[in-house]
Amino acid sequence: MDANFDEFLHVPARLSIVALLAPADWVDFAFLRDTIGTSDSALSKQVSALAEAGYVAVRKDQDKRARRTYVQLTTAGRQAFVRHAAALQRIVAAAQSSPP
Repeated sequence: MDANFDEFLHVPARLSIVALLAPADWVDFAFLRDTIGTSDSALSKQVSALAEAGYVAVRKDQDKRARRTYVQLTTAGRQAFVRHAAALQRIVAAAQSSPP
């Protein structure tokens, strides 16, 4: 296994979250939920795990109508995602170059 393969980050829900956050700044929680197609509680659990690991930051804002939650990759989260994506690319490349 590639040394940069991140078992924690490879959980499908977490990988989906960081992949959506990678090209963005702050992303609305509802956008993440709707794009991933999960429930508030399931997304909240994964975002909390990513925040505890230092991979994302969470910000809560109050507007006139409601409280909104935003999520952003931290520098550590972005670096972990880049390393993990590169590890996945190396694994795929090795599989494609090996004879059947």
